[in-house]
Amino acid sequence: MFYSAFRAVVLVPLLRWLFRPRVEGLGRVPQHGAAIVAGNHQSFTDQFLMGVVLRRRISFLAKQEYFTGRGLKGRLAAAFFRGLGAIPVDRSGRAAGQAAVDEGVRVLGRGELLGIFPEGTRSHDGRMYKGKVGVAEMAIRSGAPVVPCAMIGTFEAQPAGRRLPRLVPVTVRFGAPLDFSRYEGMADNRHVLRAVTDEIMYAILKLSGQEYVDMYAVDARAQLTAHGSGPAPADAAGASQLAPVPDRTPGDRPAAARHAAPGEGRHAA
Repeated sequence: MFYSAFRAVVLVPLLRWLFRPRVEGLGRVPQHGAAIVAGNHQSFTDQFLMGVVLRRRISFLAKQEYFTGRGLKGRLAAAFFRGLGAIPVDRSGRAAGQAAVDEGVRVLGRGELLGIFPEGTRSHDGRMYKGKVGVAEMAIRSGAPVVPCAMIGTFEAQPAGRRLPRLVPVTVRFGAPLDFSRYEGMADNRHVLRAVTDEIMYAILKLSGQEYVDMYAVDARAQLTAHGSGPAPADAAGASQLAPVPDRTPGDRPAAARHAAPGEGRHAA
């Protein structure tokens, strides 16, 4: 009830007024049944915009800290994120990533939409980074299709560290659903998980037209920070970060890089 009222009265009018998002391929998102919407992560506003343009309610996995703040401010923040369909996930301990995957599978088991950004955190420079394999495990275990989604212009509107968004054109573009039912029963195979994740990331890459970097976003940002030439970590800058999902696969070269168009294939930092 809160979600519907908040979305209709506050979120939709505000974000549509601010960003005037152009939406492409909305009909590719299933209107019924479980599905994963997997997007590139450019800005704090990505999950809000995705929720605004979709006709169905969508849930996101979010770090538990968003729900545990103290005082009136903490309670309001928790109500805000719950109203947006965010699901708290404990990120502490070695089993935290698996807990996120399990929670995502439960959401899909109820026939709902699940939103996820496989990069795990926002891009600090507008490029696309290697995806973590949790999205693949969720897809294989649940049997749900994966709809690739490209957020275009949100980095320019609100990059990491910027509190107030710029009013720039934004496009939310959905691709054709990806079916991974052929991998049923293979969710424990690390090579399958890596291949499925790479296929998802390549589909998003084709939609977004971004430059691809064959490393994890958190590692790239850590390298820049260590050399004193990069931005502060996203959490320190107030960024949105989905609960991490496990990536048990060492660095195979992604399909996104293997099949990139000329000029896109060699972008490792």
